[in-house]
Amino acid sequence: MQTKLSRRRMMTLAGFGAASAATGLLWAVPKKKKPAKKPAKSKPATGKTPTRPNIVYIIGDDISMDDWGCYGHPSIRTPNVDALAKGGLRCTNAYLSISSCSPSRCSIITGRWPHNTGACELHIDLPKGQVMFPRELKKAGYYTVQAGKWHLGKNAKVAFDNVYEKEERGVGGEGRWIKCLRERPKDKPFFAWFASNDAHRKWQPDEGSEPHTRKDVIVPPYLVDDAATREDLRQYYDEVQRLDRYVGLVVKELKRQGVLDNTIIVVMADNARPFQRCKTRLLDSGIKTPLVISWPKGITTPAVTNSLVSSIDIAPTLLEAAGVKVGPTFQGVSMVPLFADPTATVREYTFGEHNWHDREDHERMVHYKNFTYIRNRRPKGMMTGPADAQASHALSYPSLLKGYKAGTLTKEQMQIFAEVQPAEQLFDSISDPDQFKNLAADPKHAEMLAHLREVLAAWEEQTGDSCPKNLTKDTSERLSGKKFPKGRTGNWRGTMPGSDKNATKINNPGPR
Repeated sequence: MQTKLSRRRMMTLAGFGAASAATGLLWAVPKKKKPAKKPAKSKPATGKTPTRPNIVYIIGDDISMDDWGCYGHPSIRTPNVDALAKGGLRCTNAYLSISSCSPSRCSIITGRWPHNTGACELHIDLPKGQVMFPRELKKAGYYTVQAGKWHLGKNAKVAFDNVYEKEERGVGGEGRWIKCLRERPKDKPFFAWFASNDAHRKWQPDEGSEPHTRKDVIVPPYLVDDAATREDLRQYYDEVQRLDRYVGLVVKELKRQGVLDNTIIVVMADNARPFQRCKTRLLDSGIKTPLVISWPKGITTPAVTNSLVSSIDIAPTLLEAAGVKVGPTFQGVSMVPLFADPTATVREYTFGEHNWHDREDHERMVHYKNFTYIRNRRPKGMMTGPADAQASHALSYPSLLKGYKAGTLTKEQMQIFAEVQPAEQLFDSISDPDQFKNLAADPKHAEMLAHLREVLAAWEEQTGDSCPKNLTKDTSERLSGKKFPKGRTGNWRGTMPGSDKNATKINNPGPR
C-alpha cells in the first residue's frame, strides 16, 4: 500500500518535473538587495458593485497535501473538496511559509514571510500595525467575518466586522459557519475566514459521517505499520472527513443563496498532519499544503496547475481578484494569472521557515524546480516532531519509540532520532518523493547545491532574516515529549529571528 501511494505522488509531480527538465538547468542568482517589484496596479473597487466576488477562505488545521481524495488518497473521503477541485483549480506545488499553526496563519493573513510578521514562533500575537488583506477588503466595502479557530491574537481582530472564535464552535470549530453566511449583509460583497480545528489533536469522532476503518489507512514509510499507528491515522482521517463535510454545507448554502457562481472559495491547511516528519518540518511531508480554488465565474476552465506557489501568495491573489490595490507590504505574488493559464509561472522560488514550536529550531528552506534545499543552524538534537505528536493520545509515537529502543526501526524511521541532524540537505522530489536521500554531498548535484545556497542567502539578507544566539529554548523533552517541570513560565521566550534587523519594517520579498 505504501508503494502505491508513492507512485501516486510521483504521478502528481510528473508533469512538473517534465516542465522543469524542459527549461534546462541554467540559473541566474538574483542580485543581492534587489528592490521589491512594485505590484501591478489593480482597479480599486468602487461603491457596492454587485459584480465584485464574494470570498470564502477555509483553512484546515494540521492536514497534509496527500490527505484529500483529489490529491490521490484512495480512502480518505473528501467528496466536497474533490468536487471544488474538479470544477476549479487544484495546485500541486503549493508550499507553506512555515509548518506551524499560529505563525502560518499570521503569514497568510499579512502575505509576509514569518520573520517579517513579528510573529514567527508559535503562540505569538500578530503585532499591531501589520497590514492584513481582510482589512483591506473591509476598507474597500466588503463585510468581513471570522468563525472558528483564531490563533492570530487580539490585534488581528480589527480586520473583521465580526469575530466568532468561541461562539457555537461545534466539535471541529465549524459550528457557526452557515449562520455567518445567513446573517451577512445582503447589500455588499463579503469575505469569510472560516478556520477549522480539524484535524488537530486530540481526535474527536465525526458523528455526522461513517467512520474510516484501519483497513482504509495508508501508513507512510516513516511510521511503524501496526495496529496502534493505524488507529491513530484512522481517527485523523475522520477529522479530515468532518472538515470536508462542512465544506459541502458551505457550498450548499452559497448555492441556496444564489451567490455560488461569483464566490471564490479557497480551501487549504495551515500545516501538515500532526505526526513525525510532518508538522513543523520543512520536508515536503511537512511544508506542502493542499490548495484548491473554486470560482465558477472567474475560473471557467477547470485545471490542475503544477506552477510553484506560496501561502503568502493568497493575500495578493484575493485582493487582485476583488479589484483592491495590493500594497507594498505584501511580499507574495498574485496567482490570478493561473486562473486563465494554469501553466503560467508566477514565481521561480519559494521559501520556508522552521522556528520554535516546543523546541529550539532554526531551519530555512528554498524550493526551486524539483529541488529542495534545507539549511539547519541548530543541527544538534532529535527531530521527533512537536510535543502534541508525542503526547499520550498520539498512538503512533510509542511504536516508533519502542522500535528505536529495540533497534528494530528502518533507516528511514530512524532519521528523526539522530542526535545530530544534517546541517544541509538537498532533495530531488521527482526521483525521491519521500525525500529520504540527501544529495548535499553528491558531486553530481554540486552546482545545484551552490546555486540554492546563494539564493537562500540572498533571501535571508534581503528580507532581514537572522539566527540570534538566544533563540527560544526547548520547553519539552525531545525523546519523550514531556514538558519540562518549569514549563513556559517567566521570561522564557528568546530573541525572535529577524528582530535584530527590524524585519517587520522590511517589505523586500527576496528572490522570486
